[in-house]
Amino acid sequence: MNQNEGNENRQGNQGQGPSKQPIIVLIMMSLVALFITSFIYNSAGSRTRQKITYSQFLTMVEEDNVKSVLFDNDGKVYITPKPDSKVAFSDKEKEVNESFFQLTGQRLPITYYTVVLNDDDLLPLLKNHKVDIDANGSNSTSAVILNILSFVIPLAILWVIFGFAMKKIGGGAFSVGKSNAKVYVEKQTGVTFADVAGQDEAKESLQEVVDFLHNPQKYKAIGARLPKGALLVGPPGTGKTLLAKAVAGEAKAPFFSLAGSDFVEMFVGVGASRVRDLFKEAQKAAPAIIFIDEIDAIGKSRDSRYGGGNDEREQTLNQLLSEMDGFDSSKGLLILAATNRPDVLDKALLRPGRFDRRIIVDRPDFKGRLETLKVHSKDVMMDESVDLSAIAMASAGLVGSDLANIINEGAIIAVKNHRQFVSQADLFEAFELVAVGGSERKDRPMSEAEKKTVSYHEVGHALVSALLKDNSEPVQKITIVPRTMGALGYTLQTPEEEKFLQTEAELYAKITTYMAGRAAEKLVFNTSTSGAANDIESATAVARNMVTRFGMSDTFGMMGLATVSDQYLEGRAQLTCGEETASKIDGEVNRMIKNCYDEAYSLLKEHRHTLDRIAAYLYKKETITGKEFMKLFRIIEGLPEIEEDAGVTLDPAATDPSNTISPEDEKLVSEKKEEPASEEKAVSEEEAQDVESASEEEPVSGENPASEEAASEDNGD
Repeated sequence: MNQNEGNENRQGNQGQGPSKQPIIVLIMMSLVALFITSFIYNSAGSRTRQKITYSQFLTMVEEDNVKSVLFDNDGKVYITPKPDSKVAFSDKEKEVNESFFQLTGQRLPITYYTVVLNDDDLLPLLKNHKVDIDANGSNSTSAVILNILSFVIPLAILWVIFGFAMKKIGGGAFSVGKSNAKVYVEKQTGVTFADVAGQDEAKESLQEVVDFLHNPQKYKAIGARLPKGALLVGPPGTGKTLLAKAVAGEAKAPFFSLAGSDFVEMFVGVGASRVRDLFKEAQKAAPAIIFIDEIDAIGKSRDSRYGGGNDEREQTLNQLLSEMDGFDSSKGLLILAATNRPDVLDKALLRPGRFDRRIIVDRPDFKGRLETLKVHSKDVMMDESVDLSAIAMASAGLVGSDLANIINEGAIIAVKNHRQFVSQADLFEAFELVAVGGSERKDRPMSEAEKKTVSYHEVGHALVSALLKDNSEPVQKITIVPRTMGALGYTLQTPEEEKFLQTEAELYAKITTYMAGRAAEKLVFNTSTSGAANDIESATAVARNMVTRFGMSDTFGMMGLATVSDQYLEGRAQLTCGEETASKIDGEVNRMIKNCYDEAYSLLKEHRHTLDRIAAYLYKKETITGKEFMKLFRIIEGLPEIEEDAGVTLDPAATDPSNTISPEDEKLVSEKKEEPASEEKAVSEEEAQDVESASEEEPVSGENPASEEAASEDNGD
């Protein structure tokens, strides 16, 4: 016997136990139900049917207490007393009858029976006392059948109810070892590679597997074998599960789908039993595909550093490793698994011969986002203004599920506005709703002072971005309308083209743009607000990455000081240096942020008139587009108009040189005079060091004059 046959026999023997267990339990419960039914029947009969002597029977007839009698073929006569009869043949019977009468107002319906004797005077006596006489015409055989049915019918009903309940609780205590795999065939999934967009490299890798399942001889002829497993790795929402379903749809093979948590139960050994059952069923249906989603739930490393020591999970993992070694891939059995935490998986699970391929399902690029938007919008009614490429460019960093949500939210917005077609404005509003700061919040009115502060803050971001145009992204929109995710305003910047690398100058420009909001507050109102919390957080994250990971610091040079963990989830960088070096890193980050703040302050001070004019326009309009901002910027700065300005219409007041916020308006925020530049041109070390690292890339800058603690949690700031 070879090893594979031994594994199959062992799996078959172990699989028989759980399958027989429900039948044994059902038989035992049936016997118990039979005993209970018999007991209840006999108990009820003993209470309502009592045996008396023949003499007592004659006495009852003579005292006119008998209503009717029934002569049975078994040699007995059954006596029914009259309703008002007070017959009782014992003290206990009298007590029971009296209690029943006091409780219900009626006499207890008791039937008596006695043995029939050869008495010629009985019939005349019964006739004289006007007793109804009847006889049972059934024979003994029918009586036996009736008695049997009285037991069998209730038992059959219980059997049916129990069987129905067992089907409903198929994953319950009586089938804990059975696999919960859902079998998907092509008709049920309805997914092919045509439904998966933006993942061309992943589809190409999986296409080879599909071709092998269709044409195995072509590969066997040259000596190639089907990979046993493929691990799909990527951030949440990139389409790993959709790809697995597409493989099943293309291969026209049964699709066994489970989540890693389906193997984990409170009973030790259940997960291993389910793994055996899963592979046994899949081998029967081969060629087939097994898909385990979130495999890190059972495949986590057995090293104690990653939470080892869980007996149930480790037994399940060991069984999975054994099964992956035991099956023959030539039969067309393929294992697909998905995770966004490959760094915590056990090394034995990742070695060749188990998961032979690691397929990266990453965030789509511009082309992938555009294709994804087209796939999700093919059934959506859109007008001629829709330009999906603009949405794809603005949505850098979003995954497929985000893009699908944008299309759906755009359609909902169009319906809400009583339109039959989705417009470009609807899609951009949906983009802001999904990716920026939530929907507009109309129940939070700001004071005049706050609106002016927010206006200057946001225009500060936009103006510095325009002045650093060679290294910054163009402004798409500026608004001071509060959003539900906490931002009181934001400046939206979108790239003109897809970028995979950022230069040192571009990163410094990004930090300078983040600092421009606080610089505008200091310059105009000589005060600081908590609205810059997210700006400081984002700037600190960029500066810290420049120092610790990108080698863009004069102090540390090209020395790696941090490593990224959970690359596909949080992507948080962890320092790999000592405390003294970490302190120096904080100082270097603080220096970089201060220099960028100084540059932002100088630029805004030099272009103060432009800042005042655009802030006044934003204060009046509340929301302006990037094109409006750039046209107004060029008019105020005396720059020549360009072709894009021709289609932009501004409010006549926008070009009026006197349209600025007056000194009296400035006093709404602060009565202080402008302090010396040496104090203005620095952000405090406490402000720069008091925030933790956030995400490396933030396309949005905004403000929130709430508490610093609340603002630091704001994603749309």
